[in-house]
This record gives sequence, structure tokens and C-alpha cells, in this order.
Amino acid sequence: MNAGVRQGIAPDPSLALEHEGLKAGALLTLAVIAGILLAYHETTWSMISTWARSDTFAHGFLIFPFSGYLIWGQRKYLTTLFARPNPKVLFVLAILGFSWLLGILASVQVFAQFMVIAMISAAVWAILGNQIAWALAFPLAYLLLAVPFGDAFIPPLINFTADFTVTALQLTGIPVYREGNFFTIPSGNWSVVEACSGLRYLIASFTLGTLYAYLTYRSLTRRLIFIALSLIVPILANGIRAYLIVMTGHLSDMQLAVGIDHLIYGWVFFGFVMLVLFWIGSFWREDENRFDSIGFTAQVSTGNNRGPGGDSTLIRTIFTAVAVLTIAVIWPIYAEWLERKISYGTEEVEIHIFDASGKWQGSPEHLSDWKPIYTGSTAQFLRNYRNNGQSVDLYISYYRDQKQGAELINSENVLAAGKGSKWHEAGEDMRRIFLGSQEEIVKQNRLRSSSASLLVWRWYWVGGEETANPYWAKFMLARNKLLGRGDDAAELIVATRYEGSVDEAASVLQDFIMDSAPAITGALRNAANR
Repeated sequence: MNAGVRQGIAPDPSLALEHEGLKAGALLTLAVIAGILLAYHETTWSMISTWARSDTFAHGFLIFPFSGYLIWGQRKYLTTLFARPNPKVLFVLAILGFSWLLGILASVQVFAQFMVIAMISAAVWAILGNQIAWALAFPLAYLLLAVPFGDAFIPPLINFTADFTVTALQLTGIPVYREGNFFTIPSGNWSVVEACSGLRYLIASFTLGTLYAYLTYRSLTRRLIFIALSLIVPILANGIRAYLIVMTGHLSDMQLAVGIDHLIYGWVFFGFVMLVLFWIGSFWREDENRFDSIGFTAQVSTGNNRGPGGDSTLIRTIFTAVAVLTIAVIWPIYAEWLERKISYGTEEVEIHIFDASGKWQGSPEHLSDWKPIYTGSTAQFLRNYRNNGQSVDLYISYYRDQKQGAELINSENVLAAGKGSKWHEAGEDMRRIFLGSQEEIVKQNRLRSSSASLLVWRWYWVGGEETANPYWAKFMLARNKLLGRGDDAAELIVATRYEGSVDEAASVLQDFIMDSAPAITGALRNAANR
């Protein structure tokens, strides 16, 4: 009898409308996401091109399919939820769009890429509402790993690897002479360069470890612990890898692990370490019924959670989708208008510096054959100045109408080329000096070759303001362009020879700057006004 009663229950027409509304909302959301990627096609393409040319970030091609697979795996659970548009998220979307604009104006490509990916999550949240956005929180957050980010970690990773390797060698009883990231042992010379930083291992481990933690564990604590291990283990493993490679070369009289084979050994070792990590993690797996851990149960589909449904919800969904797309496309349109509005000087940029004090005389001979590497600069000024036996080289790389690849602050702009160059960096720190009447902090680098040592100070000049902080310089560039002031900027570098302590050389550089700062800043202002 009970069965007959159950068979006689009529289906709730409002639920059918809700499910149809969810399907329509999902299709609208996909269309809006496609529209966002199209509107920000230059930023989107910058990510794809990086995936294609860089082995480190080639995993980016897999992130969207992985995220889609995770969403598809929840399709039955998602049908128990209701789409409730949340127009309040439009404000979040506007903030993301404005942040993207700042990233574009400052030529911080990776920041702009993060903002575009974040807009996708915001669009889902706005159109489909809180319930569905929370249910899809991990797949949407996982999309952020598509951004080719991590280059900023290379210097500290190199330093850690060098520290670890040198310490391990010393504990082994092998004498080591270290200078920066270069070190010498009795059997030969070694250096820790970008390819040895372990960034590839770190990114691969974090990408796989995060996915593994989500699929394997229900507890947030276990997930976070495993994700933390996926960051810590590859860093330590890379230090061990570097030590083993150096020891292999040392014990084989530099016959093994000194060429491409040491990279192969590295990947084999990394693969073994990751297998062990996942194997150990499997002992605490709890992946059964993992959707319960999202925070929802079947109760979300009860009538108590229903709001206005049917046609009214569908209409709100459509209006919200249109609003999302409208707010999203405003920013690239405004960025293009702003670029056209900024008037750059039409005359060729020229920098002329004369020592008004008459103390420092220009000389055609430089301190050495060293020269910094700067790409895409609008103008360069290179000159040596001498005064009572003191000699200082002044380098200025000037930029105007900056674009990606031709910008003041770029990873391609370096003091020494690295592998294959006769010059290498022996150390870097910050130093407080006087720039004219103001006290500022500049970067201090020590450069070495087989025949000379140079002390180098460098800092940025951005539209009349000076700083050694690249992030603050980027902010000033974005602010100036947003206010229609242009993007004229330069990096100033002064260098002199030193032997032993750098204090005497630092005194020479400080004297030169105190005497020449007015003439240098005046020349930069004149160049900006042309």
C-alpha cells in the first residue's frame, strides 16, 4: 500500500523548473567565461604561449581539463543544488577588473593573468550563486595553477640549493670555496643556475600534490598537511639532488653528471621522491564519499532552501550574466582608450649629462669590459667619470612606451648573463645611501671576473621619483599611466672597482652620486619632457 502511495505522488513542477534553470545557468556561465577569455584574449594568449615555450609551465595545458573533470565528477551532486544569482559579486568582479588594469599598465603580466582567472570564479559565483560556487570551490581555485607563476622564487631557491649543497659537502669532509652561487671543490668548479633551482620540481609537485590531496582526503587538516609536504619535500629533495650530482662528478673525476645527464638524473630522482610521497600519503586516504567534505548534504535540496524559482530565477540569471559580461569587458576597452590617450614624446630620447661641479671628468675608457644587459630600452647612456684617481662608470637604461618584453623591470634585464659569461654575481644586498639631499636604499651587487671585482649600486627613476624596490616602481608606473602622465622611467647603475673590503669603493660611489645627482636627475627630466 505504501508503495502504491509513493507511485501516486506527482512530481513537483517547481523542482523541474529549478533543474531547467540550473542547466540554463550553466550554459550561460560557460558562454560568459568564453566571452571573458575572448575579451582578455591578449592576457589569455600570454598564458598559452608561456605554456607552449616553457617546460616549467607546460602543465598549464592540463589545468582546465583537470578542473573540468572534477566538476563533471560532481554532476549528480550539483543537480541537488539550486542556482541563485548573487548580484553582490559584481562588485568583486569590478575590483578584479580594475586590478587587471593596474597589472596591464604596470606591465606585470602574471598579475593580470591571475586577475583574469579569478574573474572566471567570480562569474560562476555571481551567475550560479553561493551554493554552487562553494561546491565548486576547489575546481575553481585549481584554475589559478594555470597561471605561469614562480619565477620570483628562483633566486631564493638557488640560494637555498647552494647553501644546502655547500653545507652537505663540508659535512662530507670536502673543502669548498664559495663565492655567491659559484663554488669550487678540489675536483672542479660548480655553480647553481636557474635550471638547478628546482622550480620545475616544486611546481610539478605542488600541482599534483594539491590534486592528490583533494581526491584522497576529506579532512581539511590532512589536505593542508599533504599540500605543505608537496612544497617542502621537493625543495629538500632538490638540495639532495644537487649534492648527489656534485658528489657523482667529484668521485668520477668529473666524468659523470657534468652535462645533460645530470638533468636526467634529477628527474629520475624527483620521480622516485614523488612516488614515495604519494605512497606514504595513501596510508591515510579517506576518499570515500568525498563530496560530504564540501560542506553540503542532501538537505540543501529540501524545500527550505528554495527561493523564488522558475521563470523569475531564470530572468535574474540572465540579467546577472549580462551584467557580469558587461563589467568584465569594460576594462580592456578602457585600457585601450587609456593607451591612446597617453601622449608620448615624438622626438628621439637623448640623455646628456654634464658635471656642473667640474670635479668629475668624462673619459672614453671604462673600468672594464663589463656591461649590464637590458632589452628593449629606448635609450642608453654609458660613460666613465674620473676624479683624482677615482673612476666610476655610469649606466642609464631609459624606457618609454613600455610593453611586454620592452620594459624597465623585466627578468631579462640582468647585470651578468650567467652561464658562459666571464662575469658572475658574488653577492647582493641593500645599502642606505644619500641621493642628493634624501636618504634612500639602493641595491648593492658585487660582480667578479678572473681579472676584476666591481661594486655596483642601482636604483630606479620613475617619472621623477626614485626607488630601489621593483614592486613599488611597478606601482608608480601604473599610477602614472592611469593619471595620463606617461611611463618614462630608467634604471641608474654606478660601478667602481674594489679589492678586499667594499667600504672604500662605496665611499667613491657615494662621492660621485653626491656631486652628480643634480645633473643626472636634470638630464632625465629633460629627456622625459622631449
